[in-house]
Amino acid sequence: MRKKPELLAPAGDMEKLKMAVLYGADAVYLGGEFSLRARSGNFSADELAEAVDYAHSHGVKVYLTANIYAAEGQMDGLRDWLVRAAAVGVDAFIISDPGVFALAGECAPQVARHISTQASCTNSSAVRFWRQQGAERVILAREVTLAECGEIAQKTDAELEIFIHGAMCVSYSGRCLLSSFLTQRSGNQGDCAQPCRWQYRLEEAKRPGAYMPIEEDGWGTYIMNSKDLCLIELLPEILQAGVSSLKIEGRMKSAYYVANVTRIYRQALDECWRAWQAAETPTAEACRREYRFDPEWAEELRRVSHRQYFTGFALGQPNAGGFVYDSSYGCRGYDFAGIVLAYDAELQRVQIEQRNHLALGDAVEIITPHDGVKHLTLDAIWSEDGEPREKLPHPREIAWLACDVPLEAGSILRRQNRLDME
Repeated sequence: MRKKPELLAPAGDMEKLKMAVLYGADAVYLGGEFSLRARSGNFSADELAEAVDYAHSHGVKVYLTANIYAAEGQMDGLRDWLVRAAAVGVDAFIISDPGVFALAGECAPQVARHISTQASCTNSSAVRFWRQQGAERVILAREVTLAECGEIAQKTDAELEIFIHGAMCVSYSGRCLLSSFLTQRSGNQGDCAQPCRWQYRLEEAKRPGAYMPIEEDGWGTYIMNSKDLCLIELLPEILQAGVSSLKIEGRMKSAYYVANVTRIYRQALDECWRAWQAAETPTAEACRREYRFDPEWAEELRRVSHRQYFTGFALGQPNAGGFVYDSSYGCRGYDFAGIVLAYDAELQRVQIEQRNHLALGDAVEIITPHDGVKHLTLDAIWSEDGEPREKLPHPREIAWLACDVPLEAGSILRRQNRLDME
């Protein structure tokens, strides 16, 4: 009998891990010393132990990325790291390199091994190969369509995982040498400078300083700047494809991003799964007849930082419409303004840690883990010590706000972006 797919959320640091858990993730993935997100807030050995304890206490699994293509001089350190991670109870390693895969099997055989999307598995033969080596799960390459995913699921017994939301890399499953050549920062070692997002111009050798734009379809010069993936409207087809885990990209995104994207996919997946089970003969078409898709889910995903959305390779080969040609900047209709720390029912005040400028008169929205979105106008602000304030200009100030509605710790304040309001 088919199991409900897992919702897998990013945890770039401890705060984001807690947001992912609080807002509905079944599992989180995080990195440490040997991760392909070298500039995210990766976890030390002590922090990893704390993260595992917290997640497991809430029934959430923890997957550790060890998905670099390792240099020879890194193998001894990598062995030590895998042993330490196994000792604190991580549930799986995410691995790209066959040598690292073998090493993990030798030094931490009790930990499941998942094959990273960086390994570029695009067919059932590749999945069976890794299954025969001992892999429990394969994260399919971004290039695999949902139709192909369904075929692979029928021909193999490995768990399959796909990305359903977040940034896309224009290179083949993210394996790229552009950053290494141009900046000496290796994408395959987790330190990509994202040169695919840069604006390029052409210079003719005999005319130095005479730059010509590189244009495609007359739109501009960001010829490798992919749109972001968003599959919120394709969950029935994803269920039909037989996927075991639905993965959200974004370890380097904000806690607000992690919370809101996880929250929305949690709601949508739960409703889609209810419809799938209610169908007499479960298929994507039958599921859609029962499925109550809420258009507000799609709107909420536009309220986090993102580039323009598209469906990637899910429905087939993307065309020129899969790129943003006129800018490398994303869309951001709302600013992450703060996190709720506590609520004082007697004084009807909420304590927050501020993350963006707030002032009297500001209208904010509050995303709650279990009670939807609430609205609040700031008509009274106090410092942490109770002194009246007119504004909170400094990041991470602790303050109190007048609020007559009880709010759960971990709720997030957001404010419409001021530029967007003009």
